[in-house]
Amino acid sequence: MNITVKPQEPKDGVLTAEVTVAAADVDAAIAKTYKDIAHKYQFQGFRRGHVPRPIIDGIIGKQAVLGQATNDVLNDIEPMILNELDIVPIGRIEYPAEPELLAAGTDYVVECHMDVRPDAGLTSYDAPSITMPPAEATDAEIDLQLDQLLAYQTTYEDAKLKRGVKAGDIVSVNIENVENGERFAGQNRMINLDGAALPEAMSAALTGMKAGESKDVEWADGDTTVKLTVTLNSIMKAVKPELDDELAKKSFGFDTVSELRDAVKGEIEADKARTLPGLKEDRLVEAVGKQLDLEEIPENYQNQIFQELASEFLNTLQRQGLTLDTYLGARGIDMGSFLEDLCTQAADRARQSLALDALAKHLGLTVDADEVRAEFEKANVGDVDAAIAEWTGDGRIPAIRESIKRTKALAWLVENAIVETVDEVAERLAAEKKPAKKKAAKKTTKKKAEEAPAEAPAEVEEAPAE
Repeated sequence: MNITVKPQEPKDGVLTAEVTVAAADVDAAIAKTYKDIAHKYQFQGFRRGHVPRPIIDGIIGKQAVLGQATNDVLNDIEPMILNELDIVPIGRIEYPAEPELLAAGTDYVVECHMDVRPDAGLTSYDAPSITMPPAEATDAEIDLQLDQLLAYQTTYEDAKLKRGVKAGDIVSVNIENVENGERFAGQNRMINLDGAALPEAMSAALTGMKAGESKDVEWADGDTTVKLTVTLNSIMKAVKPELDDELAKKSFGFDTVSELRDAVKGEIEADKARTLPGLKEDRLVEAVGKQLDLEEIPENYQNQIFQELASEFLNTLQRQGLTLDTYLGARGIDMGSFLEDLCTQAADRARQSLALDALAKHLGLTVDADEVRAEFEKANVGDVDAAIAEWTGDGRIPAIRESIKRTKALAWLVENAIVETVDEVAERLAAEKKPAKKKAAKKTTKKKAEEAPAEAPAEVEEAPAE
């Protein structure tokens, strides 16, 4: 089938195009519809497939036949329109609700509409500047890795604190008199009040408790109610062993701490060799996304990205034999928070995709047939020609060309970006140790100062016994 497509300039995110189907193709489409009907239905007095058109018109109706032929043509030309315009629309092509019917011997002209992404630019087309960790392992990174290894050797002991439990504490509890929640029962159970995977009612009950106190707790769990009694034994403190040659040999199989550090250094650098290129790309895409000169991402495009992300995530879970409920439950995440995070990711990806498109356009990047073919070859499809033909027939080749352009734009960013090497782990650890700045006290008049009561001293926790 041959078509001619005359697009207009997009307006308000909608591209309108006039499509013309040649008269010869119109006649072929009508003939095919009559043939299909003649084979599909049994007409009395005629062999299947050998029914004259007047008989079909008299029984089925000529308008019905032309309506079917028109629908078939509109479906067939949709991928052709996408290939002709080399465009990836948002959603599907829309035709008039009641399009004109095909007429034998004449060209068929129809107007179509499709939502498209905005043709936005960038505030700057210079490659952005980013920071990156060094390729070599730093002392801070090695120390952090060793600290994490020592965490497996950590023991806990009573901190001998007389204050009440606070968020973030690790506590030892006895849980008894359990109904509908046997998994919680136990003596001297260690619980971390970090807010993750702990029922809110349990966390609320423990907060403020002091050693020796007991509380009855209950909460709804689906159609049942969990009831239990929790007794606080103590607030615990973590005790990590000192890393020396003896521990290095006993726990990690190295004769000296120096040998252990060298081994950790090698693992970190091997991991960096695998991950830093991807990290650099991610940071550049994030940076160029911030240069997009567009105040608001179209809702329909963001929704499309949301659906793609959700589909990718659910497919990943399915391959791992997991359900979404199982995944969320294991991580203590509620559905609302999950969807909110997915929406944020969709907004970011939509902005970044548009930014890469804008950069590709500015750089004048193009894609030829050989590059498209190479993309299919990299995907290890069995029959490359058949796969290209299938994607062309579905109107999906423009998506391949778009992906290649974005990849080229990203390669340009990687090559031209200004990169500052920073020991990020050392900076983060230093920031965590830095005390928070105290706000300067407001000055008061002498009279007010004299009237103000003396400030009560802050509660001081009892130091743990040595």
